[in-house]
Amino acid sequence: MKDLTRILTAAIAGVALTASAQAADVVVGGKDFTEQLLLAEMTTQLLEAEGFDVDKRDGMGSQVLRNAQLNGQVDVYWEYTGTSLVTYNKVSDPMDAAATYAKVKEMDGEQGLTWLDPSNANNTYALAVKSGEDSTKDVKTLSDLAASYNADGGLIMAVNAEFPKRPDGLPGLEEAYGFETSRADLKAMDSGLTYQALNEGQVDLALVFATDGRIAAFDFRVLDDDKGYFPDYAIVPVVRSDTLEANPTLAQPLNALSAKLDDETMQMLNAKVDVDKMTIEDVATEFLSSNGLI
Repeated sequence: MKDLTRILTAAIAGVALTASAQAADVVVGGKDFTEQLLLAEMTTQLLEAEGFDVDKRDGMGSQVLRNAQLNGQVDVYWEYTGTSLVTYNKVSDPMDAAATYAKVKEMDGEQGLTWLDPSNANNTYALAVKSGEDSTKDVKTLSDLAASYNADGGLIMAVNAEFPKRPDGLPGLEEAYGFETSRADLKAMDSGLTYQALNEGQVDLALVFATDGRIAAFDFRVLDDDKGYFPDYAIVPVVRSDTLEANPTLAQPLNALSAKLDDETMQMLNAKVDVDKMTIEDVATEFLSSNGLI
């Protein structure tokens, strides 16, 4: 009888350990540009230091990653409030940063996703020109840009594959500012190459992200969004609600990392990769260590 009790006890313990190990498996996702690759790597290192078994799957497009999380293939990744508001939830009403966060937290919560604490980093879309270039010296605002296109100014814009199709991208921008671009006006390329194309004079202006370190490094001038078209894109860790319920200790380290991120910090981290050519792994380790997160 005692032997049977020991066997049953061992079996129950084994099941509990297996369940615990399964619960500790976390899939971390990321999109396909430097900032997202950094955030995915920092999250991976951070959660591994907390004892989680992490499977990192980065390099995805926005919609693919969003679908993967909704379908349970990805547990956590860092999303942008404006992307969820406009692209995923189809809300076009202008909102300030706090209202945007509250709205996506509510709407995505109904879809089984939990938005944790927002960072102070706002990686909004922007359009930039290179300082000192004659072709764009008089283009200081997005209204100026619209006027140039309406007058057939011939400016060539570098964009990524998503921007010309996204409702919070070029179509909405054209509607808000009253202009149209043609296929000949656009050069589509990977997100990271838009900076290189502008810096080397292959285009007149380029799509950039506000937290990218190359804006300052390459002496770019960001055009003023004088009509306030682009929404707030606060960077926030988003977790599947069932994953968080099974692993409630996930929230604390992710919120701690979020609290360390702002525009200046993200520009610095992105520049270490894109300008200084450090590896993403080294940049992530250095930042997490220096901030006492691992």
